[in-house]
Amino acid sequence: MSILVTGGCGFIGSHTVVELQQAGEDVVVVDNLDNSTKAALDKVEEITGRPVKFYEKDIRDREGLEEIFTKEPEISGCIHFAGKKAVGESVRLPWEYYDNNIHGTLVLLDVMRKHGVKNLIFSSSSTVYGNPDAVPVTEESPKKPCTNPYGSTKSMQETILTDIQAADPEWNIVLLRYFNPIGAHKSGKIGEDPNGIPNNLMPYITQVAVGKLEKLHVFGNDYPTPDGTGVRDYIHVVDLAKGHVKALKKFDENGGLYIYNLGTGRGYSVLEIVENFEKATGVKIPYQIDPRRPGDIAANYADASKAERELGWKAENGILEMCADSWRWQQMNPDGYGR
Repeated sequence: MSILVTGGCGFIGSHTVVELQQAGEDVVVVDNLDNSTKAALDKVEEITGRPVKFYEKDIRDREGLEEIFTKEPEISGCIHFAGKKAVGESVRLPWEYYDNNIHGTLVLLDVMRKHGVKNLIFSSSSTVYGNPDAVPVTEESPKKPCTNPYGSTKSMQETILTDIQAADPEWNIVLLRYFNPIGAHKSGKIGEDPNGIPNNLMPYITQVAVGKLEKLHVFGNDYPTPDGTGVRDYIHVVDLAKGHVKALKKFDENGGLYIYNLGTGRGYSVLEIVENFEKATGVKIPYQIDPRRPGDIAANYADASKAERELGWKAENGILEMCADSWRWQQMNPDGYGR
């Protein structure tokens, strides 16, 4: 049996393919390379010593997906990462986000069920909690209106998957709500390689550290947090990837819907991340305070105890390892994968 990984050339997808292969799973990757590169999979093969079957297709391409499921009849489940993911861009390009993320998921689900494949792990997000009433958030915390179209697509996809599982109890669906993945593989061979100016904090910091960007822009220092900057739960991408491998055990059950937070349970402010990066690497990060960004919230971090109880999963890497591994990747690959 093998696992179809959509978006498997991306940041979280490529790290998950490594962990799947190292756990003995056979993997088939589909990716349209819109915001990623096949070079990531070449590096995955270097790390694991195992080839990865790869199809360059868009998940909205029904005929392309049909072709994959026909050629790969051993596919027994899917880990679904493929989607657009930049908050700011989603505000500018809402149609593109709804088309890619919602339409793509509907096509994928339809082709899966036609081929009798009803096991899915979905790459969701802590954005579905909106601006939470209290932290840490648990899986029972209410979902709130999202503050941007990207978050709305994640919330809608969760609703779609929940309704499909309720209508057909043969489906096993696992919703993994990620907090803020950073870090990189210890080898330094794969990591986060954003197109253009990074949207996420850690690649922005590492690009300042390597001299590609002049300074870090910190958006807002007047939030109700200890130092006024936004607090988030940062999780090592390898720990996150291992959570998907642990979640595969739910495919052996007789149908169900399962929801898990994947985070560390600890929140760090933007300035604490800067301080820890400097401590881990010895590199000073100049920064300036800018006005708040629309759609940002003060604080969000996870209660991830349910994943530990039910999946036997717990984040293992601390913030210093996350910073050091991010920096190793950036130093070894100053131009990312060199697209």
